[in-house]
Amino acid sequence: QVQLVESGGGFVRPGGSMRLSCTASGFFIDNYAIGWFRQAPGKEREGVACISDSGGSTYFVDSVKGRFTLSRDNAENTVYLEMNNVKPEDTAVYYCARDLSCAGVVVAGAIKYLEVWGQGALVNVSS
Repeated sequence: QVQLVESGGGFVRPGGSMRLSCTASGFFIDNYAIGWFRQAPGKEREGVACISDSGGSTYFVDSVKGRFTLSRDNAENTVYLEMNNVKPEDTAVYYCARDLSCAGVVVAGAIKYLEVWGQGALVNVSS
């Protein structure tokens, strides 16, 4: 069964850090790019970051650039999103998704073509 499972999430204070994991089963994660998306209450899901299949390229939207990092452990079939210096506006449900490239994050509207998603992990940034 092809699936992605996220772990991590919870409450974190502004300025703090949190790491989310995205573990794949049913396929090898190093054959795909993995995008991260988030959806805040009352807002549309938006792309946040993406790591290429090789791990050699990463992309971050401006709002998280310099604060979020991505890494992957192919042996564990897992991608990690490290969130540093978090802000209240980072509060959202975070999802990872399988992509052939990073188009789902980079190209407007391409998110609709992504078919394999994790269940989501809530990150709540509050003091």
